[in-house]
Amino acid sequence: MIRAVIFDFGNVLCFPPAPDKVARAAEFCGMTVEHFWEAFWAERLDYDAGKMEPLRYWSGVVGEQFASANLEKLIRHEVEFWNHYDARPFDWIAALRAAGVKVGILSNLPRVLGEELKKATFLGRPFLDHFDHVTFSYELLSVKPQAAIYHHAFEGLGVAPGDALFLDDKLPNVHGAIQTDLKAEHFLSWEDFVERGVAGLYGLPDAALE
Repeated sequence: MIRAVIFDFGNVLCFPPAPDKVARAAEFCGMTVEHFWEAFWAERLDYDAGKMEPLRYWSGVVGEQFASANLEKLIRHEVEFWNHYDARPFDWIAALRAAGVKVGILSNLPRVLGEELKKATFLGRPFLDHFDHVTFSYELLSVKPQAAIYHHAFEGLGVAPGDALFLDDKLPNVHGAIQTDLKAEHFLSWEDFVERGVAGLYGLPDAALE
């Protein structure tokens, strides 16, 4: 019996970064999209783990001089990549909570994004009020797929790992969850999640396409 559902953030609760937003950021940095995106992800785990400050991270992406002169604009581009939230999983979250299922968010993300989410609102309420427990990597100095971050999520929800379902768009993170005895599913898109009938497989309230 599933007593809790734990959601990744990026590409699960929000849409993937829009190509035009990535293109604008790359152009601002004087880089091709391919070069920018490769550099953007190169040291991401250390940044997400709270072990690297924004200036050091962005210096690795665009060079120290450009990063120092444009840090706030670079951070704003980063925030804009991830602030197009998907209302459909939030409708399902409301149904889960109404049915007595706890809901958590477990995300690898740097402090600048986590603090942005703490201030954000969505569907008429603070973004994080949609969740019973929040696990952000930068606050723990730990990232998926390390075991400690999953333990923080299911222990914070007060459930055994086998009673919780974890959804993530990255297979290594799904495998890391399974290693801690969580139930876990690879999330490709909301459409795929609904069409595969994942909610029904776990005896959870129906999830709708729209």
